[in-house]
Amino acid sequence: MPASKPRSENAMLAEELGDALRLGGQIALKYFRGTIKSWTKGHDSPVSEADIAVDDFLRERLSRAGYGWLSEETKDDRARLSSERLFIVDPIDGTRSYLAGRPDWSIVAAVVEKGRPVAAAIYVPVDDDLYLAASGEGAARNGVPIEVSSGTALAGARIAGPKNMLERLTAIDPATIHEPKIHSLALRMTRVAEGRIDAALAAVNASDWDLAAADLLVHEAGGAITNFAGEALVYNLHDPVHGAILAAGRDRHAAMLDLMRKRRKEFA
Repeated sequence: MPASKPRSENAMLAEELGDALRLGGQIALKYFRGTIKSWTKGHDSPVSEADIAVDDFLRERLSRAGYGWLSEETKDDRARLSSERLFIVDPIDGTRSYLAGRPDWSIVAAVVEKGRPVAAAIYVPVDDDLYLAASGEGAARNGVPIEVSSGTALAGARIAGPKNMLERLTAIDPATIHEPKIHSLALRMTRVAEGRIDAALAAVNASDWDLAAADLLVHEAGGAITNFAGEALVYNLHDPVHGAILAAGRDRHAAMLDLMRKRRKEFA
């Protein structure tokens, strides 16, 4: 957040999230590239003792009266549905990458109010990069404001996402540039927010904890992130799972969404 602005409640919440994620990152790095216990859960999704350790720490650090809690590694307490505000957390987003010793994993947290994120933090421990956003106050990386890239063209656009989706775009315009896979979905969307890539796609079944923080970062950086119907994402529903997602600068997002509607069969 710009230092000259008075600190709002949401900006202070974002900073609090960031402080907690930095400490959580220290926990994760203690296990990283070492001997670590891991196992699989539903849908063959990996989880490790580091995920649990970071989750336990963040819940202890962040929990407060009146706030609900939703985390990938905590049993879902449906009492969250009646909470006006709640924390949405992914202790390690990109666990497969983490376990493989790759750098593209992150620690993610957002505060959601009435279905939309109002404060967000994403921390990339390997790079020591901290991204913060607060509703109406912009987004920043390590204290420096960030913004999405401009333009509408598909040709030459740097796009990250699932291979099959990228192949469909290439069939439409071979001049698209496929970025290497970014295993943390939150980080993939955040790369759009900082203009490092021009657009990002996500397949169906991404969850609240993958998207809520990045959603706010993208919007506060001047972009848009929606489902393929162009609808804003709503969080803290009974089933915290979403359809296919598109993130980009607002003009490019509108152009790509229009293209996807015209070529609906290819993107169904």
